[in-house]
Parts: sequence; structure tokens; C-alpha cells
Amino acid sequence: MEALLFPTYEFTIQTAEQKKQIFDPVRKKFIPLTPEEWVRQHVIMHLHHHYSIAFSLISVERELQFNGLKKRFDVMVSCRNRPFACLVEVKAPEIKLTTETILQAAVYNKSYNCSWLWVTNGIQHAWLLIENGTLKPAEAPVNLCVLP
Repeated sequence: MEALLFPTYEFTIQTAEQKKQIFDPVRKKFIPLTPEEWVRQHVIMHLHHHYSIAFSLISVERELQFNGLKKRFDVMVSCRNRPFACLVEVKAPEIKLTTETILQAAVYNKSYNCSWLWVTNGIQHAWLLIENGTLKPAEAPVNLCVLP
């Protein structure tokens, strides 16, 4: 898999039926290892190791309803004091981050009202802070569970 702009993390990878799978510590099962999943697992490890977010406070690929349509968010971070702290939209490394991908995350966030949005393809990282309903580009936060 492609090298990403994350610290080095340890992953458990296996081959089953001639296809690689990666162990997801949140879902507690092996998942097919696609480029997007490779980025998602780096995001999960980064949230856990860098931000000290327990795996139990991370949700992965859950369904949400928006305007009567069923959608799925990629990663959601909860904090003990805020059930919806950060919504993460994950793309495969070859997918460039555009205004459209950021708007996709913002639309999903209307269901949750997270303070932070993180859109990443593992190479590019876009952090946004939502203040008074307005998206503002931001630096990566020091702590996802405390607002600046």
C-alpha cells in the first residue's frame, strides 16, 4: 500500500481467499484492504495514538439519514463531554481533496453538528472548525475534545 503522511503505525494484515485484509480495532474484525480502508485505518490509529481517543469512542461507517436519503459517514469521534466532536471524511489517496469532498462532509455533519471536520486522503489533510454554523479552515487541533 501507498505510504501516507501519518506516523508509522502497526497493523495486523492477513490474506484470506487471495485478498488482503486489515484488522479494524473499532469494528473488531478484518476488513478488505482497499486504498480507502488503508487511509481509514491510519485515521483510526492517529485518533487513538495522537489524540488519545479510546477505540470505544470512535464509530466507523455508520448509516445516517439526510433529506430522506441513507448515507454513511466514514469516522466519527465522540468525547466524554460531547457525543459528536469530529466527523472524518476519508478518501483513497488518488482522490484529490476538493471543495466538493469538503462539502460532502459538511452535509453529513448537518445531522450531528460536530465542531470539527477532518477530510483526508492520507496525503492531504483538511481540518475545518465549525463556529456559529460557519466552516473555517483550521490547523489540526491539539485536543479534539476541547474547543479552541
